[in-house]
Amino acid sequence: MEEQIEFRHWDELIPDALGLIFSNLSLQEVLTVIPSVCKSWRKAVTGPYCWQEVDIEEWSSRCQPHHLDRMLRMLITRSSGSLRKLCVSGLHNDSIFSFITENAGSLQTLRVRRSEMSDSVVERTAGRLSTITFLDLSYCGKIGARALEAIGRHCKLLVTLCRNMHPLDAAGKLLQDDEANAIATTMPRLKRLEMAYHLISTGSVMNILAGCPQLELLDLRGCWDVKLDSQLMKEKFPKLKVLGPFVMDYYEMDDWDDDCSDYSDNSEYLAWEFEMGDYDDYDIYDGMWHDDEGRFEELELRFYEGDGEEAGILGWPQSP
Repeated sequence: MEEQIEFRHWDELIPDALGLIFSNLSLQEVLTVIPSVCKSWRKAVTGPYCWQEVDIEEWSSRCQPHHLDRMLRMLITRSSGSLRKLCVSGLHNDSIFSFITENAGSLQTLRVRRSEMSDSVVERTAGRLSTITFLDLSYCGKIGARALEAIGRHCKLLVTLCRNMHPLDAAGKLLQDDEANAIATTMPRLKRLEMAYHLISTGSVMNILAGCPQLELLDLRGCWDVKLDSQLMKEKFPKLKVLGPFVMDYYEMDDWDDDCSDYSDNSEYLAWEFEMGDYDDYDIYDGMWHDDEGRFEELELRFYEGDGEEAGILGWPQSP
């Protein structure tokens, strides 16, 4: 008797399971390939199941500002309040940061390095970030002690704060202990604090140690004015690991070698573009998917305007 072949009906998987599976794919594949497979997969990627954790940090460091705003608004809206983790680089204005906080009811991890939001918007919106446990504000040059104090007052669950700066930001400037003191007075539950290349004094570091008794790791690499007594540190803080202030190796530029302001439409990160389409939940984007030439008329994501050979060269699949 001929054996009956058993087929797996992948289109019948529940959306939660599909979301877990699709989380192993690249952002581009989830947005451009999966929606074209079948209706159930399209429904899964337009709902919250795929967008509880959003990591577009690499893509955002190379995209144009208006593309980034559109992408964030689309993905965060899709998450429907279930967003737990967001990693993005280079927010260009206060409004998009405010939009993120408006949808941060479940947010636990927020990484917004190299962003340009201001002290004032952080002060206004910090109350919406009460569920945050991990926050990365590294290389954000427009915020300071006011923003950190607001975060400390409202984010009582915060255990990790990354506030590293670029070495050039410290060159030729005077000591600025206000940020360190804001951390010391408002963030007692911190377990990990990164403040590489900050212009802080030994006194402000001691204030942090006194105000944050649960610290397990303190990164002070490049904080040249800090002078700590190693023997005293071992005796008073035996469980604390301190990195720096001396840098034994060269400072890792952390992608700063890439000129993030040099946007190129030929970049492999920009070979696919946003367009409007037929999903019901995209009514909220009315008017924002049109450029001066009115090219963005259908909601879907496409690859190139070139032929299929270009896709093959970059290793991307053919557009469905």
